[in-house]
Amino acid sequence: MRVGLLVIELFLPGCASLKDKRRVVRSLLEGTRARHNVATAEVDHQDLLQRAQLAFASVADSDPPLERLFDRIVEEAERAAPGGVNEIARDILG
Repeated sequence: MRVGLLVIELFLPGCASLKDKRRVVRSLLEGTRARHNVATAEVDHQDLLQRAQLAFASVADSDPPLERLFDRIVEEAERAAPGGVNEIARDILG
């Protein structure tokens, strides 16, 4: 069994309030959770308007399914975030 963790940092230049940021972050987290059956959370920069750090975790029997899943999540995040993805960190344990 393999446990995968993906952490991405988003740049959100169009967010003028925490309410705007929350809308983008919540939409991405809930949509990803529903479509891909992963655990999701906003893990840092909660008090900043134009940055968000999100984490996604999943379990699989080998590395390739996790890598494909993380590739799809990054693509979705790039489409959802107006400023794009600044940083990506992947880790697979087990």
